[in-house]
Amino acid sequence: MIAYRAMLDVPRELALYLSRLLHAERRRRGTRKNSRALTCFRHAVLGLRWFRQNTDVPALARDHGISRATGYRYLDEVVIVLAEQAPDLHEALQRAKDEGTAYVILDGKVFSADRCSEKTLSVKGEPIDLWYSGKAREHGGNIQALCAPDGFPWWVSDVEPGSLHDLTVAREHVLGALYWAASHLDLPTLADGGYDGAGIGVHTPVKQPADGQVLDVDTRTRNALLRGLRCLGERGFALLTERWRSLRHLTANPSKIGDIIKAALVLTHFEHGKIA
Repeated sequence: MIAYRAMLDVPRELALYLSRLLHAERRRRGTRKNSRALTCFRHAVLGLRWFRQNTDVPALARDHGISRATGYRYLDEVVIVLAEQAPDLHEALQRAKDEGTAYVILDGKVFSADRCSEKTLSVKGEPIDLWYSGKAREHGGNIQALCAPDGFPWWVSDVEPGSLHDLTVAREHVLGALYWAASHLDLPTLADGGYDGAGIGVHTPVKQPADGQVLDVDTRTRNALLRGLRCLGERGFALLTERWRSLRHLTANPSKIGDIIKAALVLTHFEHGKIA
């Protein structure tokens, strides 16, 4: 074994913030003082190393002098306490309005993941992998996100199987609130063509007619402007996956994908000063 020194490139304030959350969780559970293998700060560092560096949990456990099983349990606690701080959908929309946001951007992504062998029936009655996305051509979970006009992610949804279409997942988790935002907050939503037919307040490009007719110049101009504004929404997921490398391929239970993405969102919000 070779020992070496390393630096974790996250702000110390973020580790202290996570430490406070873990300390509050231990108090809630009634954990006795000095009964844990790691202090709250070292517990926080373990979790941040996993999110930032995508270090194997057995290696994290070894580095921190704990068992593999304890390492997995401690990582679950980090994910849970962070995910609980994720913004509520209506709160995110209200905050966007309060900050003078002209519109929000709706986008979806399939996060690659293992342990997705569950089967289901397709609309044609054929057996398929529930968590396999034909669009992404891999197994994973579908997550919807709302982003600011500059692409900063404000909110992410719970996870749904990767086989579901973005519009289907959006109807389940976000469209109702977007209708409310459009009517009560005068806050419209921009989305790509995959959300065509989403409803009032959700603006998507007009599709090319199937009969081969050419769209008029005004419609083509509207589509170009809409795509130019909406494309910045791609930055939201990029901010999460590039900063928190563990999101690039998850080996967790599919049902936990949503909490992991929400935890990464909270970390991103803290680093960008959205959390005091």
